[in-house]
Amino acid sequence: MTPYKSLKNIAVVAHVDHGKTTLVDGLLQQSGTFNERDEVVDRVMDSGDIERERGITIKAKNCAIFWNDCKINLLDTPGHADFGGEVERSLMMVDGVVLLVDAAEGCLPQTRFVLGKAMQRGIKIGVVVNKVDRPDARIDEVKEEIEDLLLELASFLEIEDFDLDIPFLYASGKDGWASLNQDEQTNDLRPLLDFMASDYYPVPTFDKEGELKLLITNLSYSSFLGTLSIGRIQQGKINKHDQATLIGKDKRKNFKVSSVQVYDKLGMNEVQTAEAGEIVILSGVEESQIGDTISDNKDAVALERIEVEPPTVGVFVSVSTSPLSGQEGEYLTSRKLEEFLIDSCRHNVALKYEETDDPKVYKLMGRGELQLAIVFEELRREGFEFMLSRPEVLFTEEDGQKMEPFEKLVLDIPSDSTGAITEALSKRKGIMEAMSPIGDTRTRMEFIIPSRGMIGYRSRFLTDTRGEGIMSSEYLGYRPYAGDLLARQNGAIVADRAGKLTPYALFNLLSLGKQFVKPGEKCYEGMVIGEYTKTNDTNVNAVREKHLSSMRTAGKDVNIILPPIQPRTLDWALDWIDNDEWVEVTPETIRIRKKILECNKRSVVRK
Repeated sequence: MTPYKSLKNIAVVAHVDHGKTTLVDGLLQQSGTFNERDEVVDRVMDSGDIERERGITIKAKNCAIFWNDCKINLLDTPGHADFGGEVERSLMMVDGVVLLVDAAEGCLPQTRFVLGKAMQRGIKIGVVVNKVDRPDARIDEVKEEIEDLLLELASFLEIEDFDLDIPFLYASGKDGWASLNQDEQTNDLRPLLDFMASDYYPVPTFDKEGELKLLITNLSYSSFLGTLSIGRIQQGKINKHDQATLIGKDKRKNFKVSSVQVYDKLGMNEVQTAEAGEIVILSGVEESQIGDTISDNKDAVALERIEVEPPTVGVFVSVSTSPLSGQEGEYLTSRKLEEFLIDSCRHNVALKYEETDDPKVYKLMGRGELQLAIVFEELRREGFEFMLSRPEVLFTEEDGQKMEPFEKLVLDIPSDSTGAITEALSKRKGIMEAMSPIGDTRTRMEFIIPSRGMIGYRSRFLTDTRGEGIMSSEYLGYRPYAGDLLARQNGAIVADRAGKLTPYALFNLLSLGKQFVKPGEKCYEGMVIGEYTKTNDTNVNAVREKHLSSMRTAGKDVNIILPPIQPRTLDWALDWIDNDEWVEVTPETIRIRKKILECNKRSVVRK
């Protein structure tokens, strides 16, 4: 017998940085998930190192909360548009969503994206206006924005008789309270927990007696059990040691279920049997993929496979051919590199991978440059050395016309930055659609822009807004090609020989432009050491030393002081490079180099 009377599967969805993970922390603490001896950390659901460093959710995570005789399988989903594939998969496992909207920022592109997907699937929606304690909160306006968005989406998706009577709650996830009334502050999150366990969210009503049907929506790995297949049972029930069939895209495989687990608080608990409606973790089959069906009938018809929006950006990834390769990394071969890329695509259906004519080079495609940068950061931390090309959008052709992906870009910025932003985006083929004030000091701007115009813009945007701007985007689909666009305005300062970088040489090169390197680092011919002030490239001697002589001067040598160098991150490097350059990545260092290293084989004139 189960220790609970009812089961609810609910996802928490929102735009990035609207407080999902912090709110889930409060729900876990106040529902009795932790005992007194547990050491509780902030953002407990952001368990990955990269997630904790960047402060964003990258992968959807499951946990279970027990409240009022009800088990709530709760999914914490990413809020960044690049990880929309994780949200789409999560919505296939739930019957309800809690939509969080920031009380000051209001509806942003990812709010629209997740709300539209939930409405398409007929999922029950509840809204929490979060961060109502912000001094710039505008609760009534945000509530109107949400209602307008619901009406707009219902009309756009042609959903007839859509129930607009959606309940609103008001909360401060940081302070751990929620209320049914916007003018009343409570002491805890009990109103939200009661709401999630209430009859508003439906209990799964699947057939528990029919043949087993389970759609795999996520994969994990255990060093004890091997590959773990995660999904919700859509029909029937499953027992430990049952014989089952994995129905893939083009093959079927019989296997024995070696373990059945369900989510229990922050961990997993092994059970003998699980019934339709429950989210389970199965082991026993190694070759499962996201979208496969598991059934106890070897002749069963597979469930509809998961289809997410297609990739829009691709990056070529190559085995490192640098003169310095093999000095810092553990894995250098194309075979190991290909294994990692195949595994990444198995665990994330929003990624696609393909081989190229060169056996050392592969192409990885995803939703955006941030998603790809995260994959390569994971690859780097596993001890790989490799090289990356500049991200490029994936073009198509329709009726003989070249098409490219476009995005709707929404910016919340200080009002005095609007001129700089408009000028920068117009150069990137952006067209302004709307501009409206938010409060007294901030402005919201909306642009339609080709996806390739977004590549490399994030760092420029933060500079133009002095770090106070918020940028978010929504994929709009393919539209006619907008015209040629120069990848980077300035050229590169390129080393013309190998050696160790010297302070004397770097000091004498300061007038050429901004430098990326520090004295004492190794360099080689063709390595980029900085950004030139002019449009074309320039080759320089960066290892020159000061020649000593027997002559003495009245004074003493001037102490060389070089300006500080910004950290070379993977995101920055992918933003900065041009089409004729590689980013060289090792576990310890990120360098930029020309694809053709020799100076006499490479032109300094940029096209």
